[in-house]
Amino acid sequence: MNRICLVEDEHKVSAFIKAGLEENEYLVNVAADGARGMELIENNNYDLLILDVMLPVISGIEVCKKVRATNPNIPILMLTALGAVDDKVAGLKAGADDYLVKPFHFNELLARIEALLRRQTAVRSETEILKFADLELDTGSKTAIRAGKTITLTAKEYALLELFLRNQGKILSRQYIAERVWGIGFDTGTNTIDVYISFLRNKVEKGFDGKLIHTAIGMGYIMKQ
Repeated sequence: MNRICLVEDEHKVSAFIKAGLEENEYLVNVAADGARGMELIENNNYDLLILDVMLPVISGIEVCKKVRATNPNIPILMLTALGAVDDKVAGLKAGADDYLVKPFHFNELLARIEALLRRQTAVRSETEILKFADLELDTGSKTAIRAGKTITLTAKEYALLELFLRNQGKILSRQYIAERVWGIGFDTGTNTIDVYISFLRNKVEKGFDGKLIHTAIGMGYIMKQ
């Protein structure tokens, strides 16, 4: 059974989520503030974290940053208030892999969780080294190296980079990226995909020679020199 840590200060919301996840055979621990959430995360092995952005004591954003400093791979889903665009962007910048806006249907939450866990647990039978220019991606250790420097990626950033490396020289539409990386229907009318790609570009291009990921105006993105 997959273990989930839910950090949510609204009791009705956390009880609703916990009950629904346990019905779907997940083990769920709940914390009502960021400090207690960090305590649980540091003392247990979880398969996924669900963090509300607005938390007492330590915010969900800060919890996300602290977790990412020591665990770059665990999937993190942020819960944000309706229309709080700044919270969404802050969560993604802190290292969250996905976000869900309140109020939401439980089936959508479940689909997001399943998609994140599928990607996390999908292990190839043999390790591959994917290369482009001076960039290498080890699919076994999920490690990226450019010009000899190791680059730490979140789960979503890794998935995006692998997708580009497997489709070098091809224009990838936002819809195609959403389907392959998120694994579910995704509202491409939002700027989430653009934000994630911006994060990825910052990590694999800033401080190095040459751009790798280019914008194809009106069509999507392409990896080329």
